[in-house]
Amino acid sequence: FGDAPPEFIIRTSEFRGGVPELLPPRVLTCRLSMDSWIFVAVIEFIVLLLSLSVHESCHAWTADRLGDPTARFLGRVSLNPIVHADLVGTIILPIVGIFTGFMFGWAKPVPVNVNRLRHPKRDHMLVAAAGPVSNMAMATGLFIALVLLKASSAGAAEVVRAVAIGRLPEGNSILTPLVMVAYQGVVINIILAMFNLIPVAPLDGAAILSGLLPRAVGAMLDSIQRYGFVILLVLLYLGIPEQLFGPPIFFVQTYLIAY
Repeated sequence: FGDAPPEFIIRTSEFRGGVPELLPPRVLTCRLSMDSWIFVAVIEFIVLLLSLSVHESCHAWTADRLGDPTARFLGRVSLNPIVHADLVGTIILPIVGIFTGFMFGWAKPVPVNVNRLRHPKRDHMLVAAAGPVSNMAMATGLFIALVLLKASSAGAAEVVRAVAIGRLPEGNSILTPLVMVAYQGVVINIILAMFNLIPVAPLDGAAILSGLLPRAVGAMLDSIQRYGFVILLVLLYLGIPEQLFGPPIFFVQTYLIAY
């Protein structure tokens, strides 16, 4: 059996509202109170669990549709976070990340029997792509929802702007958590999608790139993927992933703040 790559998410910003380091200094001066920080951290953790569940269930659903029911038999075609959770990667490390400002974690890999897929090379690539695509779809849908909500009234617009700069507005007891969930959903799903598209094993991007390349080139790429985790650590140290997900998050935030 082959495994669909485990899903990773990182958060390196020291700002608890999820604001990336690309934001102007005037935005980074905003700080949350302890109560607000805990509120944001809990929402981040919940949204992360749900986003990972969608990501993994899409891997499993796609594999099932393309001929391999292994993951479905194991109950992985489900939005229940419990069936996808890894004790260390999904629970312990994200909780530690909430308090350290550096979140790093993963969900259990979805088992895929490549030999049972109808078109193994192509279908394995599609199974791998299903996870990041689901994150992109969620980020896009939630961003559109925030834009529409912002346009609905002046009060809603103020809440959306406040959340986008990392400030929790007073009042609006129902609207504020809804906006927070949507906003964190956009940020976390952008990070999940972009990070997992890096073409280094064990990330989804490695299987996607291998499926796009000619067989001989793909085999050569696969031969160096045994060093994938080391390569990934080097990329993290160099800050390469932030350069991938930073710009789209910056666009989302500046749009929600300015317009």
